[in-house]
Amino acid sequence: MAIRKIYAQLNCTNTKSSADWYQKLFGRRSDADPMGGLKEWHHGADSGFQLVTNPDLAGHGSMTLIVSDLASEHERLVKAGLKVGKIVVGDFASFTQLSDPDGNTVVMAEPKH
Repeated sequence: MAIRKIYAQLNCTNTKSSADWYQKLFGRRSDADPMGGLKEWHHGADSGFQLVTNPDLAGHGSMTLIVSDLASEHERLVKAGLKVGKIVVGDFASFTQLSDPDGNTVVMAEPKH
């Protein structure tokens, strides 16, 4: 398998209201709204995130974002008004968790070098 691009995808009850939360998470508006009930954030040439309206599956997903400066991201998210957990330092990485409005889990992690 030769993967050219990968998108994480989480389900929500309403993309319009959930997009506000993800705008705070990513620090910007969605890059594309290809159709009703779908918003996309593009992250470089090879990855992205899709927010999809699907009330039956909303709140049952998780996504991990690998970042290079977890402390700064944590501070930015707190200032943006998001409820972010404490930073946990592990053997291989530090991480924090937060939940979107539907209860999906977003983990932000910074690997140790």
